[in-house]
Amino acid sequence: MNALYQSNLTSLPLINRGKVRDIYDLDKDHLLIVTTDRISAFDVILPTPIPGKGRILSETAQFWFKQTQNIIPNHIAQDKSLADYLTADQLAQLDGRGVIVRKFKPLPVEAIVRGYLVGSGWKEYQQTQSVCGINLAAGLSLAEKLPEPIFTPSSKAEVGDHDINITFDDMIKLVGQDKAEKVRDYSLQLYKQAAEFAKQRGIIIADTKFEFGEDNDGNIYLIDEALTPDSSRFWPASSYAVGSNPPSFDKQYIRDYLETLDWNKTAPGPELPAEIVAKTLEKYQEAQARLTENQ
Repeated sequence: MNALYQSNLTSLPLINRGKVRDIYDLDKDHLLIVTTDRISAFDVILPTPIPGKGRILSETAQFWFKQTQNIIPNHIAQDKSLADYLTADQLAQLDGRGVIVRKFKPLPVEAIVRGYLVGSGWKEYQQTQSVCGINLAAGLSLAEKLPEPIFTPSSKAEVGDHDINITFDDMIKLVGQDKAEKVRDYSLQLYKQAAEFAKQRGIIIADTKFEFGEDNDGNIYLIDEALTPDSSRFWPASSYAVGSNPPSFDKQYIRDYLETLDWNKTAPGPELPAEIVAKTLEKYQEAQARLTENQ
């Protein structure tokens, strides 16, 4: 598959080009989200794409949107077709990476659920025995499963900036008590259902990030992406052991490679060798296959 580093749909107004997604305006009620093959690490967009990653992420997210409709409605516009808006050449350019969604107002927080103690949560726990203001038991180890998943929101950052972990009280100040409680409850339900589904397919979802939006009546919807290797930490259950960070089905492989370089983690990022690109794509492909095949 050819790589799509940046989409070029000149017939549509470009609203935003993020780390991975290009967003276009379709009409007063709909957007086109193009999930490109760009990849970022340490909040820096790398110059080397992962060919086909965008389609894998788009297909995986749409799979999960369908799986979780019993919990919360989402932004996918089921009644719209890309062929109604794009030419044959434009459709070929996107090659399965585009999806039409309804316009909602995004809530200014990222909803993170952690089922295991790892990443920034582990670092914070070592210092304070808490994560985002949630006190945890003493003596927990790296990658240990938590007694219950915890909701740990963060602020949304601009491209190139770092998201900042916040407490639930901070989130209430941003969106109000009612919305904060709904987002927390939706997030925990989504995580628990997805984690159980993935576990049956040999994948542990250690943590994941959700984003939500609201319509003009204040109804909340699941938006952006959901439960992909870019928004989640997927571990192979067969390699999991408390006390060590398991090899993951996400871009941690790239982060580990970059850590071996003399790079200060600021733009521009380094080019990736062909073998790193190929291995990363394999991990994305395996995650998609395990989760979505025979469904």
